[in-house]
Amino acid sequence: METALIKTLLPALLAFAFGIAITPLITHHLYTCRVWKKQGGKTTLYGDTAEEFNRLKGEGEVKTPRMGGLVIVASVVITLGTLFVLSALTTGGFFNDVYFLSRSQTWIPLSVFMLGALVGFLNDFYDVTHGGKGLRLSIRLAFIATLASLIGWWFYAKLGVTSIQIPLDGTLELGIFIIPFFVLLTFALYASGVIDGIDGLSGGVFSSIFTAYSAIAFIGEQYDLAAFCAMIAGGIIAFLWFNIPPARFWMTETGSMALTLTLAVVVVMTDTLGEGNGIFLLGIIGLPLIATVLSNILQIGYRKMTGKKLFRIAPLHHHFEAIGWPSYKVTMRYWLISMMCALLGVALAIVLP
Repeated sequence: METALIKTLLPALLAFAFGIAITPLITHHLYTCRVWKKQGGKTTLYGDTAEEFNRLKGEGEVKTPRMGGLVIVASVVITLGTLFVLSALTTGGFFNDVYFLSRSQTWIPLSVFMLGALVGFLNDFYDVTHGGKGLRLSIRLAFIATLASLIGWWFYAKLGVTSIQIPLDGTLELGIFIIPFFVLLTFALYASGVIDGIDGLSGGVFSSIFTAYSAIAFIGEQYDLAAFCAMIAGGIIAFLWFNIPPARFWMTETGSMALTLTLAVVVVMTDTLGEGNGIFLLGIIGLPLIATVLSNILQIGYRKMTGKKLFRIAPLHHHFEAIGWPSYKVTMRYWLISMMCALLGVALAIVLP
């Protein structure tokens, strides 16, 4: 148990330390290369000027660098590389015991993390260099659909995942429909990436979520997966150190795509594979993400039905800003809610059968 605990905590500490160490270099290059939009502002889905958004965020878009998710990605890569080298140099020693990259638990989430970071980086690169127009949404959605379908098939055909856990009631058998279920789950989580809209908001929320799922994986004795989630949480906290108001940079798709797609994999792996309730618990642990997606859906649906807006601006965190809440107050209240949801989720993971 002590080794498993160290195996989980050490990658988190290393990722945090490496992230803090490399961020000044990354920041220097982001500002030197002027990695921000050259023209601020957005339009709505209906082609109108997004007046509320432009009033709140338009100015910041032309002076705050994007691609801050590179801090998270780099800290993860350096941590994995360091542990790999140390384990290779000390055969049979301490670092072999705590090295957590394994085919059974971490190859899939790591691959998804890196692929998501790569496509997210390309989107941000085009966003900066092509007048605020990143990769077309259709291209990003096609990538996500293809990747999620392949991973869903792997879960079904190779790992035998055909059901999801229902607390107190056994399982819900889906059979081959586990594949489209996973695709929909991945799309929903990707859509929640728009929570990256206020300084410090996404970092605080995602760090709580990945910490919670690290604990859930640990409870299910998926120690490699627990270490992987803890490592990502450590990298996010390093990013958050520099992203608190006033943010030195924004996460954007480089980070949010990597995190949301990886979270979809982790959620499923901590379900039937880990004999846990990872999917059910997402409704609690991921409540801020769910609220973000739902507020967008409600805004669009209400406007189509009535011609009016339900919220001053969607997603929900911007609505709070629009009605007068200071951005730091929105951020800190989201942090508090995220932490409480994470604690409740972990507590339920312990007591639920």
